[in-house]
Amino acid sequence: MIRIFTLAAAAVTAIMLIAGCTVGPPYVKPEVGTPSTFKEGSPAAYTGADAGAWQPAQPQDAALKGKWWEVFGEPELNALEEQLNINNQNIAQFFQNFMAARAQVGIARASYFPTLTTVPSAARTHSSGALGSGVATANGTGSVVGTSGNTFDTFQMPFDVSWQPDLFGRIRNTVREARNAAQVSAADLENERLTEQASLAEFYFQLRGQDALQDLYNETLDAQRKSLQLTRVLLETGIDSPEDVAQAEVTLANTEATAVGITTNRAIYEHAIATLIGKPASDFSMPVKALSTPVPTVPVDIPSKLLQRRPDIAAAERTMAQANALIGVETAAYFPTLDLTASGGFEAAAIKSLFTAPARFWSLGASASQTILDGGLRKATVRQYTAQFNADAAAYRQSVLTAFQQVEDYIATVRVLSQQIERQKAAVAAARRFLDFATSRYQTGIDPYLNVITAQTTLLSDQQTEVTLRVNEMTAAVQLIQALGGGWDVSQLPSAAEVTRQNVATR
Repeated sequence: MIRIFTLAAAAVTAIMLIAGCTVGPPYVKPEVGTPSTFKEGSPAAYTGADAGAWQPAQPQDAALKGKWWEVFGEPELNALEEQLNINNQNIAQFFQNFMAARAQVGIARASYFPTLTTVPSAARTHSSGALGSGVATANGTGSVVGTSGNTFDTFQMPFDVSWQPDLFGRIRNTVREARNAAQVSAADLENERLTEQASLAEFYFQLRGQDALQDLYNETLDAQRKSLQLTRVLLETGIDSPEDVAQAEVTLANTEATAVGITTNRAIYEHAIATLIGKPASDFSMPVKALSTPVPTVPVDIPSKLLQRRPDIAAAERTMAQANALIGVETAAYFPTLDLTASGGFEAAAIKSLFTAPARFWSLGASASQTILDGGLRKATVRQYTAQFNADAAAYRQSVLTAFQQVEDYIATVRVLSQQIERQKAAVAAARRFLDFATSRYQTGIDPYLNVITAQTTLLSDQQTEVTLRVNEMTAAVQLIQALGGGWDVSQLPSAAEVTRQNVATR
């Protein structure tokens, strides 16, 4: 007995030494070219810019934080974003996907350990009396239990142990693959959270833009009603003509019809916000408040830091690591597997004797398996996962290039829109002077009412353009913050140890 256990201990020790070998290529994150600065954010891009035009803040002046929306200084938006983080169902779905990915790590880790099973049994058996005197019968274990015509009892308490040592890293690579997949899921969660947050901010400013347009149309309608009243008064005095009154009525009716359409757009944005914060659209409403938020100075850091601050880039990088681990899993198939088994327990004809020394039984065994010929299956499988890794590497590089492009795009967009707004303000001021001049000349009978209509239409069009530019500027600022990662950092990604732990508080 001592010799058996000594041999078993020696075998386990040898197995543990062999298990230190892990096959498969080591993971090395590919290098990507990064520019030293963002071209659109450099001082040269703002040379000769209009006074009051937007410029990005330097990293040392400000930094995006986790609650990035607070840079807009809108308490109502802040409250909505907090509700979104708690109640948004898309975020909840991605969080549960992350929980499922974490559970997969536990499933993979279970293969490190032996499996222990037991099947207790009790049986009462009567052997056939037709077998003849002296003929022995046997139970399922092969031991003699009685002769023909006898009734006997059998009690068993067996234990079976099986273990497949991780000789060449198949299980370790499987666990590594599951951990990387969980980190991919965590990065996807943060990317979805950022996407939903940005969508809410964009809808909020779009809605406030509709409120600004509504105020503009209300002001315009008041002016047009006064103009219509004036034309009617002048008609009664014989100064004006019925055609001028008709023109004023048509202009007023067209403006009223357009103003009604604005309420539809506002309702659509309000409903979208309700869905994002997890509320039925029927139970949610927002008070009217015209857009007055100035665009913030968004801090733009050096491009190399963008690789650490975009959750979608983090997800692409972890996907590469996951594919690399799968290559190791499939490479391990070239090597043999070893199965160790042991069984033992107690067996007796009487339950009172079941746990006594004579009732013990045991056995030890080992088997090895090795695929000799598989028609090139293993080789093709390794090539498949190697190609998948290369594809993921290309996807990672493309994600980085896209990120640089988006940042450059939105810096340029905010910068150019701010310059357009400054010039559009001048156009609005000029259109207002034109209207005042045309109205004065009409009241004195110098010009026809058509000139007033032309001036009113020009002013309204210029004012609409200004509101649209301001809304576009705010949404572009949101998109720029999203392109910069929204204050997220790769250090917030759960580590391998954190994705392994199962007891984590729900966010």
